[in-house]
Amino acid sequence: MFILQLGLIGLCVALVPLSYVWGSGDPDKFRKLVWITTFLTLDLVMFGSFTRLTDSGLGCPDWPGCYASSSPFVAHAAIHAAEAAMPTGPVTMSKAWIEMVHRYIAMAVGVLIIALVVIAWARRARLRINPWGPTALLALVLVQGAFGAWTVTLKLQPVIVTTHLLLGLSLLAGLGWLAATRSADTGVGPRGTPFGGAISARSAGLRTAACIALVLLVVQIALGGWVSTNYAVLACTDFPTCNGQWVPPMDFANGFHLWRALGRTGDGGFITQDALVAIHWTHRTFAFVVFFYVGWLALKLRGDPALRRLATTLLAVLVIQIASGLSNILLDWPLPVAVAHNGGAAILLLTLVMVNFHLNSRRARAAAAPAQAGVSA
Repeated sequence: MFILQLGLIGLCVALVPLSYVWGSGDPDKFRKLVWITTFLTLDLVMFGSFTRLTDSGLGCPDWPGCYASSSPFVAHAAIHAAEAAMPTGPVTMSKAWIEMVHRYIAMAVGVLIIALVVIAWARRARLRINPWGPTALLALVLVQGAFGAWTVTLKLQPVIVTTHLLLGLSLLAGLGWLAATRSADTGVGPRGTPFGGAISARSAGLRTAACIALVLLVVQIALGGWVSTNYAVLACTDFPTCNGQWVPPMDFANGFHLWRALGRTGDGGFITQDALVAIHWTHRTFAFVVFFYVGWLALKLRGDPALRRLATTLLAVLVIQIASGLSNILLDWPLPVAVAHNGGAAILLLTLVMVNFHLNSRRARAAAAPAQAGVSA
């Protein structure tokens, strides 16, 4: 019964953006719905980081409900009993609400993606939509939901939580690509502004560089997720050195042993400080590789009028991301900054996805063709 109630809650939350889209005067409601779903998925990723950073991942120790109920209101007696039995434990009323709000938003995003799939298949000829794109995103949502369940049942096992984060960001990237594809087809952006433009052959030649930048960013996000899920943010408490040393003692074998419980090594012992330092130091060091490479790419792309605004956004988010990462260390990991750092990573990923889309568009390939022909000649 409570499963049906959860579904109705997710549907009610999803009805708000659905009503907005259908009540708008936008002639291409499918495009508008894709962009809004992308925006809500970004919100979901950020709220997921808030859930993790407030230690609310086990605020409801079962899944998909809360003590087999649809809301903490109904489960208040069980929550209060768990809190009384373990006052410093993971279950409190506020943490239960944080966890359940995260699940409600996730269900609403799932409903919106189902709506996209239904529309894409029902109107594929009229709207000239390839329905397999939204269908693949729905499959990704189902996998993401499974990892959400395992996050709870396996008690925040780091590799599961990190994979859950990466799948959420993959969903965001896929929705961003779908939104850009639809906007390119219609020539209209998310706010009704013109989308796309003629790209120079020089910019089109940076396609491989942009793809490398995206790969580097994904690796860095995975390292950042590993830092967060292992609570290794404060393993190094100073900068630019780490605990007063440029290369401190580190235990990479235990730090990057994937299949283990939270706070434990692969053989079941308690994880050491040297292992946490290895996790933090690797993420910190690789951040500079990403910063200089993506920064170089953004500066190169700013020379193209068609990409200047996007490249400037990429550069600005990159600088803010580095600043928020350093603030986490120097300011002792304040919650708003930590959430902003996670959100910045998601925005940076989405921006780089847009860069790659534009550099791989039909216009970019057309611009690159004469230059490639000249090289061949």
